Amino acid sequence: MNAPPLVTTLDAATKVAVAAVVAAGRVIGAGLTDPQTIRTKDAGRDVVTALDLRAERIILEHIAQAFPHHRVLAEESGWHDGDEAWCWIVDPLDGTNNIAIGLPVCTVGIALCHNSVPVLAIVHEPVADRTWLARRDHGLTGPYGRVVPAPRAIGSPTQVLAWLQGYQVTRTDRTARALRLTLESGSRRLIQLWSPLLCWVMLSRGDIDGFVGYRSGAVDRLAGTLLARESGIQVTDFHGAPLDDRLDPRTTEVNFIAAVPERWHELSVLVKSAAAVTVCGLDHQPIEPASS
Repeated sequence: MNAPPLVTTLDAATKVAVAAVVAAGRVIGAGLTDPQTIRTKDAGRDVVTALDLRAERIILEHIAQAFPHHRVLAEESGWHDGDEAWCWIVDPLDGTNNIAIGLPVCTVGIALCHNSVPVLAIVHEPVADRTWLARRDHGLTGPYGRVVPAPRAIGSPTQVLAWLQGYQVTRTDRTARALRLTLESGSRRLIQLWSPLLCWVMLSRGDIDGFVGYRSGAVDRLAGTLLARESGIQVTDFHGAPLDDRLDPRTTEVNFIAAVPERWHELSVLVKSAAAVTVCGLDHQPIEPASS
């Protein structure tokens, strides 16, 4: 029997993904005020709560029921073997560190890759009860229809920027410290929400002007970059090359610059200027050039 056409599979996958994130979001929203059982899960001191695990189980059940032969990469349970042509990327609670301190800022995210290329992304905000959906080459839609970010006036330091660093980045990482200082000095405001998917949504709908990531992981990045690109955001590595958004298990960390095309160059210059910054209080060895 021939495999179903891509469009047919994506239509079915979209319905499943939306139902899954909304169901997980309801559980998260209902549990935000409950006492949280929190534990660290790796050497990077990343944390996990019971809400993460419950939300992931809900999403995995939805996927397994509709697509039992698809492969899955889930934030908490790792790889689930299946057909490598199709792979779901599941971030059941993006913002766990916020929930752990009683800050209700989080999202639920799913990406679906076909032959390693992200073709579907869904991000849900449990508190606001809003869902954002992107299909490759079909644009981004939200609660009020098609999303197209409106560029702000050019000219630093009017920019509002978001910053992301991977969990494995230490406090003494010279490149991270220099980048953060440079971005904060060159913008009106620099935010670090601890929920990268929410930053991608804010960038995609025009709430912020740019987003810079240093050694970011794949679980939240794949859904986020597809949302951004489908809304017209330019996403590159630190050298200006279009960011390769394919799922590659060998690539665990990526640097990126994301902004509306009118502001990308300005942000790129700001990022590059961090190489000349020396942060007091650390050793004075030259800062290593950021790699993509």
